Amino acid sequence: MEQVTPPVIGTLPAGARNSIADVAGVTVGHCTLDQGDLQTGVTVVRPHAGNPYLQKVPAACAVINGFGKSVGLVQVEELGVLETPVALTNTFAVGAVAQAQIREAIAANPEIGRTLPTVNPLVFECNDGYLNDIQAMAVNGGHYEAACTAAGPDVESGAVGAGRGMSAFGVKGGIGTASRLAGGYCVGALVLANFGTPESLVVAGRHVGSELAARLAAPAPEPEKGSIIMIVATDAPLDARQLRRLALRAGAGLARTGSVYGHGSGDIALAFSNAYTVPHHATEPMPAVALLHESRLDPLFRAAADSVEQAILHALWHAVTLRGRDGHARQALLDVMPELRNPT
Repeated sequence: MEQVTPPVIGTLPAGARNSIADVAGVTVGHCTLDQGDLQTGVTVVRPHAGNPYLQKVPAACAVINGFGKSVGLVQVEELGVLETPVALTNTFAVGAVAQAQIREAIAANPEIGRTLPTVNPLVFECNDGYLNDIQAMAVNGGHYEAACTAAGPDVESGAVGAGRGMSAFGVKGGIGTASRLAGGYCVGALVLANFGTPESLVVAGRHVGSELAARLAAPAPEPEKGSIIMIVATDAPLDARQLRRLALRAGAGLARTGSVYGHGSGDIALAFSNAYTVPHHATEPMPAVALLHESRLDPLFRAAADSVEQAILHALWHAVTLRGRDGHARQALLDVMPELRNPT
């Protein structure tokens, strides 16, 4: 397959893979459904290789625009930790994937819901109903399990996993990932891109939306009704409050691509650190961690914004033209604007 590379965002160096998996210990797995009208899937981000229920990681979310149907955000906001992997899927599959997460946690920790507290599943969603027969509710627990089994350090982008049926800027969207090194730490991002109107697209500061809309023969501009999920990981020692500040900077990278966080758009960011873990059992000591000083956060903020913007471009550059439900189709951006291939 031809290798295509989007413009490089910012001046910070990328990690070795230019993906969220450059944060040591983070792995990603996809399960893709590609069966005629069924164009959907599941993507899983694992923060570390251990038991996420017993070894929680600090985390925080930032709801930039809350037109979404995710599950688990309230407890993350309150307690500031993750206790399952992070799952991405389509809107109508949230319940099935959440149940699969609960079953996975119980299998690893049989006393959950008995002598142990219940578990907080964390599932994010975007609506892939244009290309996927979302009413078929085809995603099940086995697909979540397959994505978990497939999790590894090599992260595929484009029309894979949860990104299979997603659209962005009137063309094919999907999964994208990137990383940046800053302040002696790594910040990585993974996005599920399903947002934006054609006329609004900006690529590395260049407004290409007008030309894109013209080539797509797009109708008069309509309100933005898509969504994007942005997962930001770091190995910097941050607490939940600092991670919320980091998550908010994902919005800067999103805005640079042309989004205005429209009324009907669900724009949600989650940030976590795997620099340390928080034990579930009160009998185990809490970690004695020297947190990063507030005055040293600016490089990480820049890394979060740049990696999110870069990840969105990777989602667009690695997408493929796809036909799905009832003959609906989305062209890949590079099929519509081939001059964007391999920019210098």
